[in-house]
Amino acid sequence: MIEVDFTLPESALTVQQGVGDICSRYDMDYWQRCEADKRWPEEVWAELAKGGWLGLAVPEEYGGGGQGLLELAVATETLAASGAAGGSAFTYVLTPGFGALTLARHGSAEQRAALLPGLATGEIETCFALTEPDAGSNSLAITTSARRDGDDYVINGQKIWITGVQRATWMMLVTRTIPAAEAKPRTNGMTVFLVNVPEAVAAGQLSFRPIPKMGANTTPSNMVFLDDLRVPASSVVGQIDQGALVLWDILNPERILLAASALGGAEVALRVGVSYAKEREVFGRPIGANQAIAFPLAQVKAKIELARLMLYKAAWSFDRQLPCGTEANIAKLTASQAAWEAADAAFQTHGGMAYSLEYPVARLLTDARIGKIAPVTEELLLNHLATQVLGLPRSF
Repeated sequence: MIEVDFTLPESALTVQQGVGDICSRYDMDYWQRCEADKRWPEEVWAELAKGGWLGLAVPEEYGGGGQGLLELAVATETLAASGAAGGSAFTYVLTPGFGALTLARHGSAEQRAALLPGLATGEIETCFALTEPDAGSNSLAITTSARRDGDDYVINGQKIWITGVQRATWMMLVTRTIPAAEAKPRTNGMTVFLVNVPEAVAAGQLSFRPIPKMGANTTPSNMVFLDDLRVPASSVVGQIDQGALVLWDILNPERILLAASALGGAEVALRVGVSYAKEREVFGRPIGANQAIAFPLAQVKAKIELARLMLYKAAWSFDRQLPCGTEANIAKLTASQAAWEAADAAFQTHGGMAYSLEYPVARLLTDARIGKIAPVTEELLLNHLATQVLGLPRSF
């Protein structure tokens, strides 16, 4: 007999409570100010670090919680749902996701010993550099090159939309050690390096330029330039030329954590929309009494609950080292759609007042829109389902 248990484990419930307690001390106005001032939520970050909620995925022997992606997803969702919304994703994606989760699974003994304790406390922060101006979503077509030179590798290239470089101590940098045109198969010849960002900047080998953005301004995104960047061979994460194996274990958690953030953002937008629908009276009754207002909000609630099931399944599968690519894609797709529909419904519910920055609706709408294009477009997620799951013919 097959038993299916839909309750969260005690570890995840503890995370939900602990992160929720911290978030309860920061209201919607706090997050509005962080976005308006374009500043990192330092106070929340400090409390999450002090409580040990940033080191959830760090093994216990390095001072962490010894937990997994499910707990990180619950933490991300809880933070987003508190009022931070979709822009909060980077709090858990950049360092606990890109850094701790990746090194716990793929780092060398020396890398784990050197970095995981600091990642557990938040003293060390990380960012991830994959996307390039000419490659976009075609990650296998990146051209940033790394060539061996004695005990070092010399790296040249450009990256775009790299978030959090300003705060990062270390960058997870994806390169080509075999050009894409020569790699057989195309996934071969990719290598992931750990780059000490402050040292590289001081040496003039790494520079960056912030990209003005319409939203998610609590964390800057940047163009990154790599000019004869020298890194020791010991900084390779995983194996030379086999970086695709590491990359999948970065991209799937990224999609899952961004899905969790979108789901939390959907909860915020739904809460804001429902609250306004109960309070706002027109023609002698609350506008929420009108089915034209109530039904879109009810639809959003149904879609949030459906997306949450796939989100938790995807994270659960990753933690057990089961295939989770399809689950991660479906979670990202459905959660992002729920977030957009929730923000749109909240916007429509507020009517003209949605344009007033006294309300959080504009921020929620902007944050929700990100999920339909980043870190992978909705169309590519659907293409994966069409070709890899349904077996339909490829268009290219």
